[in-house]
Amino acid sequence: MKPVRTRFAPSPTGFLHVGGVRTALYNYLFAQQQGGQFLLRLEDTDRERFVAEGVGQIVEALDWLGLVPDEGFWISEGQHRSVDYMQSRRNELGYYMDQAQDLLARGLAYYSHASAEQLNELRQQAQ
Repeated sequence: MKPVRTRFAPSPTGFLHVGGVRTALYNYLFAQQQGGQFLLRLEDTDRERFVAEGVGQIVEALDWLGLVPDEGFWISEGQHRSVDYMQSRRNELGYYMDQAQDLLARGLAYYSHASAEQLNELRQQAQ
């Protein structure tokens, strides 16, 4: 049986909040209980709301809380590369475009021609 590998994947669109800490704590404790590993992966693809200082603050806050990841974007061990821990770096590999093209080819996805303004208007109507 493979060892447990949990991950905490915050979006650095601001600073770490108590809900994020709770999620990290649960994943950290489960990994510890199972003799596994706790990973930090950043879901940093929302570039419009990305806060650069938030990345360092997340790492510092986890360290201060004693929730030190075994692996993450600043730690590269064995077969894992930093690209495995930052969502945006996977774009460089073309992974997501390949997956999107496959879904389009199988008729499981479609292009949207709605503008950002139209989508915002629809969102406001729904609210």
